[in-house]
Amino acid sequence: MQLSHVSSVRFDDPNLVGVAGLVPVMALAERAGLSALVGEHLSLSGAGSANPGAKVLALVAGMTAGADSIDDMDLLRHGGMGKLFQDARAPSTLGTFLRAFTFGHVRQLDAIASRFLTRLAGQAPVLAGADQIAYVDIDDTIKETYGYAKQGAGYGYNKVKGLNALIATVATPVAAPVIVGTRLRRGPANSARGAGKFVADALATARTAGAGGVVILRADSAYYSREVAAAAGRAGAHFSLTARMNPAITAAITSIDEQAWTPIRYPNAIWDEDEARLISDAQVAEIPFTAFTSRPKAEHITARLIVRRVKRLNPAATRAGQDELFATYRYHAVFTDSPRSMLEAEKAHRAHAIIEGVHADLRASALAHAPSGKFTANAAWLVLAAIAFNLTRAAGALASLFHARATTATIREHLIRIPARLARSARRLTMHLPRNWAHQDPWEALYVAACGPPPAPRT
Repeated sequence: MQLSHVSSVRFDDPNLVGVAGLVPVMALAERAGLSALVGEHLSLSGAGSANPGAKVLALVAGMTAGADSIDDMDLLRHGGMGKLFQDARAPSTLGTFLRAFTFGHVRQLDAIASRFLTRLAGQAPVLAGADQIAYVDIDDTIKETYGYAKQGAGYGYNKVKGLNALIATVATPVAAPVIVGTRLRRGPANSARGAGKFVADALATARTAGAGGVVILRADSAYYSREVAAAAGRAGAHFSLTARMNPAITAAITSIDEQAWTPIRYPNAIWDEDEARLISDAQVAEIPFTAFTSRPKAEHITARLIVRRVKRLNPAATRAGQDELFATYRYHAVFTDSPRSMLEAEKAHRAHAIIEGVHADLRASALAHAPSGKFTANAAWLVLAAIAFNLTRAAGALASLFHARATTATIREHLIRIPARLARSARRLTMHLPRNWAHQDPWEALYVAACGPPPAPRT
């Protein structure tokens, strides 16, 4: 490809927009009732609280288009955007609006996000297959911050200074994850702090969003607690928790008969974090186990302990030139009451890593920064980022099968960040998009689904 000579450049066209994909995406948000939900459930008062519906829509639109800071919200006011959208607010106005939030208002925004996801699920197949089986995953991540101006910032479990974002997602074997819960906490917060209540809220949202079949809660060892397992049980869900290697777990593993181990071979090698290498085979066994026996007997929980063992590759275990006399293994235990078979349950638990992709998606978009010095403003920003994430997922699900499982960054590049020239004729506004756009078919499918006649209600 050879560059043509360009004699001059001018930023002077009032009819161009760079994010034409926001038209069907925000039409989908309106169809799912986001503005109405804000008006019904958000009760802000004081400076910056006027017209909360318009400001929430502006923040969600900016995040959906890729804004990761308050200043980036200026992308809503270029070229012909004023002809496509009304009430676009200045970044300074949106920053004042966020700083008006208190903890109670953030919880109101949580309720809005939950109801909005339920309505989105009625407009797009974001949770296909959830009537059969769904997996709810919880995990936290540290959003790194700098300087001393961020309220609540501190050093977390990974020795990084920042804020702790607790996130819950729901996914199915055929549907990519959507976010069913968020909670911003101080940087030094323990991962499991408040996890029982958080799990209960996340499972309730997953149920109302369409997870009507078997629901399995998955979490790593930070959430191995009676509160989390009991919260899953009260919500009618199963649990699958990585067990901590305490003396009771060690004794249970030691009691497993050598003949009980079942060899498995992975079709694709998986990364073993503890050994820092790829492994392609392992052995699995299970045994009944009663957990949390240090608590009163009524609070004990009996389920299955599924154990995977991988042979260690440790040169220090043998002398030079000699083979090992006894094989040594590293063990990984999962405490679960999953109704699936041993091998299926073990495989499903390993897929808990899917939530790391959601963390990466958020950090590559709206959660790239904690944009305010005020803690509650950042907490509201996190909830709005989850709303934008779910809206983007719904847009992808309406566009094509590929985009239904693509990352949000891919959806933005293919369907949202598309330039258009606006033309008005006979009081009708027409968007002229690039000829030979590689993703024209999915874009048109999204546009028809979001801007056409309302679909029949999903059952």
